Amino acid sequence: MKILILGAGPAGLTLGNRLKERGVDSFLILEKEDEAGGLCRSIELEGEPIDTGGPHYLDDRSDRIKEYLFRFMPEEEWVLYDRDSKILIDDRLINSPFEANLWQMDMESQVGYLESISTAGCNTGIPMPQKFQDWIYWKLGKKIADDYMIPYNSKLYGDNLDAMGTYWLYKLPSVSFKETLMSCLQKKAYGTQPCVTRFYYPKRQGFGELWRRMADNIGGHIIYGQSVLAINMDEKTVITKNGQKYTADVIVTTIPWREFNEIKGMPEDMVAKLGKLRYVAIENRYVDSDVDTKAQWIYFPDYKLPYHRATVRKNVRDTMKGMIIETNVDRSYLYGDAPYKYKCVNEYAYPVNTVGKPEIMREVLTYAEKKEIYGIGRWGEHQHHNSDIVVELALDFADRLISK
Repeated sequence: MKILILGAGPAGLTLGNRLKERGVDSFLILEKEDEAGGLCRSIELEGEPIDTGGPHYLDDRSDRIKEYLFRFMPEEEWVLYDRDSKILIDDRLINSPFEANLWQMDMESQVGYLESISTAGCNTGIPMPQKFQDWIYWKLGKKIADDYMIPYNSKLYGDNLDAMGTYWLYKLPSVSFKETLMSCLQKKAYGTQPCVTRFYYPKRQGFGELWRRMADNIGGHIIYGQSVLAINMDEKTVITKNGQKYTADVIVTTIPWREFNEIKGMPEDMVAKLGKLRYVAIENRYVDSDVDTKAQWIYFPDYKLPYHRATVRKNVRDTMKGMIIETNVDRSYLYGDAPYKYKCVNEYAYPVNTVGKPEIMREVLTYAEKKEIYGIGRWGEHQHHNSDIVVELALDFADRLISK
């Protein structure tokens, strides 16, 4: 075939649909699972959807992406929400971002946090450090670091936070000391919020419905149950677990590079570098517990609790109940015999932004591109992209590929 795509998640599905739109018919998608959608899949339980990959939704920010995806699932099938996220600190729910909403705490706590922020490195002229944990103390001060950022991120990414770099911190809210002080004085949030502020979620189905429809639209171009084990870059061939061999003019991987047991045609030292890429596996549990809040998401920095985040389902759709609680699989033993109604483990949930990762991926992708093998999306690029960003990247890549 002309184009072989590995993975039928948002990246692979978008690429396949764009190729079909542009009149390219000689392409095939290999998918490991029995259905499409990747981390954005949904199942139905007790008459309501459960998103097996955790909380996923359609970001409201890009008109281009919304217009494209609404072709498959029209806008009238969605509900637009204002995002409401909270953090549980000292038995009190505080709006996110934490440093912009200190005014919601008691006066003594506010003063303690403000004093700590005022002596943080970024406010005393100390150069910005290059490791993540050092950056937390430098940017937010010791008290926010110790009470919130260090325990929360340790629960999510593991205890060795200094293995992470600082190049990705544009994703985090940016709130200055002046803005923090103003928020406490005027009792309202200041600062910028780079993440999602409004989002769409389907009225009736789960988020996976969007990707199911995109898969249906390209029908016979997807083969399910095909777990890719090896790739030969020189021959542009992949071999699957059941021994099938597929060859194409162009190969596009949206699956993790570490899924390949063998990569022929790539220098051994480069393959070894791929082995250094880190990722987090997440367990999602559906539990009957509920919380009296209007927030859709709650973050839990308390290190004694197994989970780090919960989705309050009734605030995403009023017919749903219970919560989805997310836990790094390395901490799931802390649940003991705690009851749950459903459990799903996603081995590849989040790429970890370790020191040196950008250089590794730049070297790998540059080398592979010379052989007409490309990586796109969260796992093809080993970047923590949300689904809307993945769709945009896949659309742009498809257009470049067709114009070559």
